[in-house]
Amino acid sequence: MGKDYYKILGLAKGATEEELKKAYRKMALKYHPDKNKSPGAEEKFKEIAEAYDVLSDPKKREIFDKYGEEGLKGGVPGGGGFTGGTPDAGGTYHYQFSGDPRETFKMFFGDDNPFGSFFMGGGGPGGPRNMFHFTTGGDDRMDVDDDPFAHFGRGPSTSSFGGHGRGGMGRRKHQDPAVVKDLQVSLEEVLNGTSKKLKITRRALNPDGQSTRTEDKILQIDVKPGWKAGTKITFPKEGDQTPNNIPADIVFVIKDKPHGTFVRDGQDIRYKAKISLRDALCGTTIQVPTLSGRKIPLNLTEVIKPGSQRRIQGEGLPYPKQPSKKGDLIIEFDIKFPDRISQSAKEILRDCIPAS
Repeated sequence: MGKDYYKILGLAKGATEEELKKAYRKMALKYHPDKNKSPGAEEKFKEIAEAYDVLSDPKKREIFDKYGEEGLKGGVPGGGGFTGGTPDAGGTYHYQFSGDPRETFKMFFGDDNPFGSFFMGGGGPGGPRNMFHFTTGGDDRMDVDDDPFAHFGRGPSTSSFGGHGRGGMGRRKHQDPAVVKDLQVSLEEVLNGTSKKLKITRRALNPDGQSTRTEDKILQIDVKPGWKAGTKITFPKEGDQTPNNIPADIVFVIKDKPHGTFVRDGQDIRYKAKISLRDALCGTTIQVPTLSGRKIPLNLTEVIKPGSQRRIQGEGLPYPKQPSKKGDLIIEFDIKFPDRISQSAKEILRDCIPAS
């Protein structure tokens, strides 16, 4: 009785092309001589390649389905000139597998020995490699696949080995959404610039490439003078690692920390000075604080009306692209009106201040 190519690959007779590819993938990896050292593995490896060579070619498969191996190899009258056959004088065709099973494997997987990079831990130009294990459970974020070798050899659909391109290397990983965190900075830190070290806790892959551990990592942010609220600092792929994801980016967004004295207005800062009604009318000198800690005397000689402002140039925040240039310090006035005044004071004010 001749070989049953379907049985060699563990397939039913009506198997689809995708089922055929899946079966070859699984069997070829299982019996590859570089991985399987048991007696007979090399012969089995060759049988698997031969079975796929026949069943992946529609014409060969049609003849095999009708006449079996004997008909395929013994010559079928009017065989129709299918590829891989040898015509004789009577016009019949004889099939004989003359391919190299390793070449077949290479055409299918895009590499004659993927085990060197995924299973063997062997060296090479890049040095030792990690062991790579396939599992079907453990990590709650793992996408379980019932065919652990399914990401090998997913090349374009073809009818024979001669048409296969390099196989695909698995479903494309998707990057997790960015992790966004606020980073509050004081106005003094924006004025001078600062360096902040932030500790994050994340999951990281172990050397086996499959299991994970929890680790702490320090990220350093160099805040430049003048950075505005909303400035984003991105650390690419510093999020949780799993076997099946591209780690998320971690993004820090600059936020202004509330200040007890000043309010930011772009590159300017605003300060509210409280003065009495008498000082607003009669004049005074106030000491204006600055972000650098100095105090600047400001003489008020004119009447200060509600809503009045004064500006001290160059005492604000640096411009990010021109750190030597700074905004202004804007002084607003909060005029304190008395709750009551004496009758004599009222009479003096009537005499001194025009009605309109």
